Amino acid sequence: MCVTSSGTLKMAESKEEVDVLVMRVVKDITNAFKRNPNIDEIGVIPCPGARYNRSPIVLVENKLGVESWCVKFLLPYVHNKLLLYRQRKHWLDRETLVDITCTLLLLNPDFTTAWNVRKELLQCGVLNLEKDLYLGKLALTKFPKSPETWIHRRWVLQQILHQFSAVARSRKQHHQGEVEQADAERSQQLSDYLARTLHQEMKVCSDAACRYPSNYNAWSHRIWVLQHMAKGNAKVFHDELSSMRLWVSMHVSDHSGFHYRQFLFKELITELSQTPACTTTSSSKHQSNTVPSSSSHHHNHGQANGELSGAEAAGGEERWLRFTKILQLFHQEMELCSDLIQSFPGHETLWSHRRHIFYLWHHLRREHQQHCSSNGSVESVHFNNSDPCLPEVGAQSCAGQGVSVNGQKHINEPMEVDAASLPDPHDSKRLKRGIMLPAPPALLSEHNFVSSILDTCANPEQRRFAMAYKKWLDTVIGQQP
Repeated sequence: MCVTSSGTLKMAESKEEVDVLVMRVVKDITNAFKRNPNIDEIGVIPCPGARYNRSPIVLVENKLGVESWCVKFLLPYVHNKLLLYRQRKHWLDRETLVDITCTLLLLNPDFTTAWNVRKELLQCGVLNLEKDLYLGKLALTKFPKSPETWIHRRWVLQQILHQFSAVARSRKQHHQGEVEQADAERSQQLSDYLARTLHQEMKVCSDAACRYPSNYNAWSHRIWVLQHMAKGNAKVFHDELSSMRLWVSMHVSDHSGFHYRQFLFKELITELSQTPACTTTSSSKHQSNTVPSSSSHHHNHGQANGELSGAEAAGGEERWLRFTKILQLFHQEMELCSDLIQSFPGHETLWSHRRHIFYLWHHLRREHQQHCSSNGSVESVHFNNSDPCLPEVGAQSCAGQGVSVNGQKHINEPMEVDAASLPDPHDSKRLKRGIMLPAPPALLSEHNFVSSILDTCANPEQRRFAMAYKKWLDTVIGQQP
């Protein structure tokens, strides 16, 4: 095909001419990336026909545009070209493969064959991993939900993680003999690279989620990244939860975004529920999956003398801090739910999120009670009359028992028996210092919240969701001990 100065589009008379003209457009796209390696967005410019005898590729600052009139000619051609190559009916050199797959994926990122070709080029060393992540990032600016693009990104990230693991194993072997400075530097470089990659992936996911509401593929990818690149890093999860607070406040109907927040919340609760293994004989069966306690002998000796060892006191301090953080997380999340439900009436997503958080608390409390009962512990609980947020502790508690979060066993400090969680009994002196604990979720407070909504809100959708939540409280939570 060719474009005349009059603006009419003519079909080329020979296959060779088509090859030359289409490959010229492909090269224009490649040259655009060479001229500006900081392109951050692609798009199709509505243009029914060619108006000038010039390239249909437009580069303005960091934005790359393709005039729409040429897409219907360009896309089928490069698509067919790549299929012929895969069928071994046509030979393409590596440089041409890179250019064709780049053009094809920018226009149609769900073409699996093109991504598979790039995987082969990556494994051969023709491409580097960063370049492919960059291409996927650009494709997502136009097609933010593209499943094949997200799948390929995970494959690339796995290759990066494999490289990091290989260097870590190599360094460990060298530690058995002489430590080499080069390996140490390489390991540090990879650690920094992983941190940058994690940050970039969070940014890519955020941009895609903003471009397409309830973008399940983007949020699922974000969960995968945290599970594989930030496993056990509580700070990353906490920072994510904090940053997501503003996002969910501005996207109150995004089910996928709230599902991601629920994932973060569960992970933090799981992390905070973990404490050093029990030091008593009855709980020794848990020690194979936890950090062994170095104070077991001293603890037993201290118990025989009626004294609390320094190590046990430190453990109690840690349990108290974790207990307080768990209460704060639940309190803050329920407060966020209340604010959003009252500010944005009639959004089912907000009520579903509140139901999820309250059920998680209810589940933790019930698990704690079951473990205390199975281990023969006795808890006598009543509340301080002057401040209902301050529980008074009875004779014994079930500290350090395993509690299940998402089907996994964890060692945790005691949870509430009726309306509040209990700290370690040895930490009761902190209560006397006037430390205020946030009120935990409770069935009565939830009923009061629903009643206030029904009394003050006339929005029919809001009232329907409130009644459904009340029914759930009565039938699911109210029927359980």
